[in-house]
Amino acid sequence: MQTAPDPLAQAKAYQQSLLAALGDDDPAEVQSVGPANARALVEEAGIHLRTRPEPREWSVLLCLAHIADAELVMAGRYRWVLAHDRPELIGYDQDLWVDTLHGDDDDPEALLGQYALLRAGNVALWLASSEAGRARVAVHRERGDESYDLMFRMLAGHDRIHLAQARRALEAVRR
Repeated sequence: MQTAPDPLAQAKAYQQSLLAALGDDDPAEVQSVGPANARALVEEAGIHLRTRPEPREWSVLLCLAHIADAELVMAGRYRWVLAHDRPELIGYDQDLWVDTLHGDDDDPEALLGQYALLRAGNVALWLASSEAGRARVAVHRERGDESYDLMFRMLAGHDRIHLAQARRALEAVRR
């Protein structure tokens, strides 16, 4: 008999995968180059930008859409944790957001602009924050307590994971 997966264990494993992708690198530095890295990948993709490796897999464009969505979500989360005492954070289904809010005809310039603008504001907020602010905690419904510091480091790893996913998508469709 198979045991059902433990949702908290899965959520924590996801969290650890993001932190592993960041490693010991400075999260603000990693995040600061994210929009430029995304733009370079979009430009490199050229005619393959919207091509999915498989019908249910994301193209370079849809990976970018997800990264832009994540930046929007995190902009709110950062501000909630800094302004409120132990706010509750809801999770979101990344596939549902991409499938519902985006399509193969999305404008890459609009996505890059949104991502870059939100990222600049989020990095500026981080750089202006105090150690006490970075230690403030929110309660994520799926993962439990997460500090601003932890969330910020996770997002840097998130960039790396999804830019690598976009790179793999591009390599797959070029074959």
